[in-house]
Amino acid sequence: MRFLPRSLYGRLVLVLLVGLAVAQLFSLAIHMSERGALLQQASGRQLAQRIADAVRLLDAADPAGRRQIVRVLSAAPLRVSLERGRLAEPASAGAEAAEAAEFGALLRAFLGEGWPVETIIADSSAAPLPGRHGPGDGFRSRMHGPMGGSEGGGMMASGRSGFSLVAQVRLTDSTLVTFDARQAQWSEGWPLRMLLSLAVLLVAVLALSLLAVHWATKPLQTLANAADALGRNIASPPMDERGPIEVTRAARAFNTMQLRLAAYLRERTSVLAAMSHDLKTPVTRLKLRAELLVDPALRVKFTRDLEDLEVMVAATLDFLQGTAGAEPAQPVDMDALLASLQADLSEVGGEVRIEGHSTQPFTGQPAALKRCLRNLVENAVKYGRAAEVAVDDNAQRLQIEVRDRGPGIPRDDLERVFEPFLRLEASRNRNTGGTGLGLTIARSIAHAHGGELRLENRDEGGLVARLRLPR
Repeated sequence: MRFLPRSLYGRLVLVLLVGLAVAQLFSLAIHMSERGALLQQASGRQLAQRIADAVRLLDAADPAGRRQIVRVLSAAPLRVSLERGRLAEPASAGAEAAEAAEFGALLRAFLGEGWPVETIIADSSAAPLPGRHGPGDGFRSRMHGPMGGSEGGGMMASGRSGFSLVAQVRLTDSTLVTFDARQAQWSEGWPLRMLLSLAVLLVAVLALSLLAVHWATKPLQTLANAADALGRNIASPPMDERGPIEVTRAARAFNTMQLRLAAYLRERTSVLAAMSHDLKTPVTRLKLRAELLVDPALRVKFTRDLEDLEVMVAATLDFLQGTAGAEPAQPVDMDALLASLQADLSEVGGEVRIEGHSTQPFTGQPAALKRCLRNLVENAVKYGRAAEVAVDDNAQRLQIEVRDRGPGIPRDDLERVFEPFLRLEASRNRNTGGTGLGLTIARSIAHAHGGELRLENRDEGGLVARLRLPR
């Protein structure tokens, strides 16, 4: 099974190609078999007709004229003799005897009733028949004359070498005429016209089959592309619902699913946005009441918890808005975007160094891309004290690496840290670990742009976040 094509298109083409080839081979074999039988039958009828005509001509002539006629008719591979004698024993019984009887019946049909006919198939290497030359004379060397190929290949001689068809007919005056026809080995050539016709038919059917397979599998490719686009952007254009019934139903079901998913995401975002807005009022009241606490230490704890609550709600809403994909795509100057992040973090004491530059603007969602890169750079500054940003751009993809010199992440946790609300730092203090949504938001934005975000530990210490976006 490992030799089979991996695509459905390739497998269908292979099945059609093998099926057509086998069908053409069987058709060729049947044609060759029937063609050989028809040629043999036609050759046998021609030989019987020739002998019947010769018998009538000899029967109507006088003895002197018969000898002249015999000299004219006796030409290779047919030998005619007026010498009296008996037929030799047949070369073998079975199939040869049946073929001789069949030829005898055919000859009687051409002669009509009242003509005694006897036929055998004899071995040409045996003793000469009456009036027949010996095995070593010039007659044996002239076996490829007018009756030796397609004409003399007789229906009694298919595939046999060294046999003769011998017939004796008694004329009305009791003269016995012997006809000895050497049957050359039947060698059927390839029918070039037939092969050319089959080749043209095979090419035409194969071309139509390839077109049909491509036509049949194209909707699957379209559906796969639509599903891939949906995974990147829930607001991607719907599928075209034109085509065959099955394709139309699949496209309509896919578009309905897309609408339901978009409605679900909008509803979820709206609910959480409403919750975030509604939570502001009680949180504000709690802050005011916390200010009335007499114990300063307890007041600080209450205030810090309320601030953490506000940050978590805002981060959750930010995550949902980042995955909704509602922002329109437009060309983004990535160098300017990184420079603005560098300036923002420098104002609060963060050190950011940028290497390389992009060759052309990247088409994407500006606010989402800035949020993604901000989360990566802020993590590098927070845990590694400084961030090194390396830009590598070409015609196929844009790669941005954010490196730090922090403690790194255990190998088993390099993927787990992308899970929502997962923090390797056990505390819930936003100054030490945040809410656990930063990397989740960054990867979601990367996926929405058809890219990928991965984390790797550096050999010299620290962590590198590698963001790849396709052009």
